[in-house]
Amino acid sequence: MSAPAPEIPTILLEPNENAPALARDFLAGLFREWGSADDYMARLVVSELVTNAWRHGEGKIILRVFRDVRPDLAVIEVWDQGDGLPVVGQEDFEATSGRGLLLVSQLVHSWGTRPIAEGGKIVWAKCAL
Repeated sequence: MSAPAPEIPTILLEPNENAPALARDFLAGLFREWGSADDYMARLVVSELVTNAWRHGEGKIILRVFRDVRPDLAVIEVWDQGDGLPVVGQEDFEATSGRGLLLVSQLVHSWGTRPIAEGGKIVWAKCAL
């Protein structure tokens, strides 16, 4: 997996149950630095994306968070080495899991995926800053 640019805030996470909490703390610190008083939705989004990478991806997880060209948006990128792409499932009110991406898709400005040349993918989302 290639190394991200050093000027973009980045954290390397082990793929385990601690990853989502570490990701939320990392994002909250950046939002505070940027003067954003409301990071609730962004913490929810980063938690869902990192949880998916931990449960369905492969290898270590790279999280990058940076400001978008639009000053009111932040970009969250979650990298893992798994080849499987995330899919938004249909609403199932009886399901006990599998609604994370559906929720994310409703909360963010935009989101998507892109492959990494060395294998794996980046799942990204743009959310309010």
